[in-house]
Amino acid sequence: MNIGVVGSGALGLYYGSRLQKGGHQVAFLLRRDYEAITQSGLSVTSPHGDFHLPTVRGYRTSTEIGPVDLVLIGLKAYANEQLVALTRPLVGPDTVIVTLQNGLGSEDLLAEAFDPAQIIGGTAFLCCNRGEPGTVHHLDQGSVRLAEFTDGITQRLKDLTVTFNKADIPCEACTDLARIRWEKLVWNIPFNGLCALTGLATDRLLACAETRTLIIEMMQEVIAAANRQGLSEPIDANSFIRKMISATEGMDAYRPSMMIDRLNGQPLELEAIYGLPLQRAAQQGAPMTRVGMLYALLKITE
Repeated sequence: MNIGVVGSGALGLYYGSRLQKGGHQVAFLLRRDYEAITQSGLSVTSPHGDFHLPTVRGYRTSTEIGPVDLVLIGLKAYANEQLVALTRPLVGPDTVIVTLQNGLGSEDLLAEAFDPAQIIGGTAFLCCNRGEPGTVHHLDQGSVRLAEFTDGITQRLKDLTVTFNKADIPCEACTDLARIRWEKLVWNIPFNGLCALTGLATDRLLACAETRTLIIEMMQEVIAAANRQGLSEPIDANSFIRKMISATEGMDAYRPSMMIDRLNGQPLELEAIYGLPLQRAAQQGAPMTRVGMLYALLKITE
C-alpha cells in the first residue's frame, strides 16, 4: 500500500514507521526532522523492540508526494486551518483518508472538502514522544480504533484493520465513530489539561487524593455528556473510569502531548479537545462545569 503521512510528529512518525517496517511504501510530510530523517533514517525505541529504518521517504510538500492509497493524518488539531491544503494533493478518487487527530471535528472538516465516503476516523491510545531529530520514543500502549464516517463496519474497514495489525499496530474496527471519539475524550480532557496546567506528570496527579478525585469527576462529566450524543450504546461510567485510571497508573510518570506542547511553547489543541465538546455537551443539556473551568484556565494561560 502507498501511504502518505500528514502530521509527522510522534504519532505520525511512530505509526508510519510501523507501516513501513511492515512492508508498505510510506511517504512522510516533514518539517523539523526533514534533514535528520532524509539523511540518516528514522529510529524508534519501544518496549516491543527498537528498530531503525535506514531509508525513509521524506518530503517538504504534499505535492511532491502526489496521490496515495491511504492518507494517515496525525496533524495537531491547532493546525487544522492547514489540514485540507496539506491533504488535497494526496487524494485521488480511490484514496482512503484516516484521521487520528485528537478531539472532535476532524472528520466534519475533511467531509466539507472531500467525498465523505472516503473518510475513516479513529483514535490512538499511544504513549509516544519525539526525541532528538530522527528519533521517536514509544513508551507504552499503541492501540488504534477505527470507524467509518458514513457507514458501519465495511470490508474496507476490516481490510485496513488487518493491515494495521500485521504492522504490529493493535487495531480494532468499530461501528460508532462518535462513541470512540468521546471515549478518548474521557482520558484526554482531564489528563492532558491538568498536566499542561500544573506541569506535573500523570503519576503525580493520581498520587494526590484531591486531583485524583477531580480527574474522576471530570471523567464522569464527559461520560454523562457523551451518553447524550446518540451513541449506539451508552458508556458505563464506573467500569470505563476504572479502566482508564488503571491504564494510566501503568504509564508511570507519563507526560501527555498537551503538557509537552506547553513546555515547548507550542499552541494547545484547546478547541478540538475542549471547546467543541463543551458546545456539544451544552446543546444536549449536559453542561460540563469542571471541564469548562479547566478550559478557561488553559485558555487564559495560553
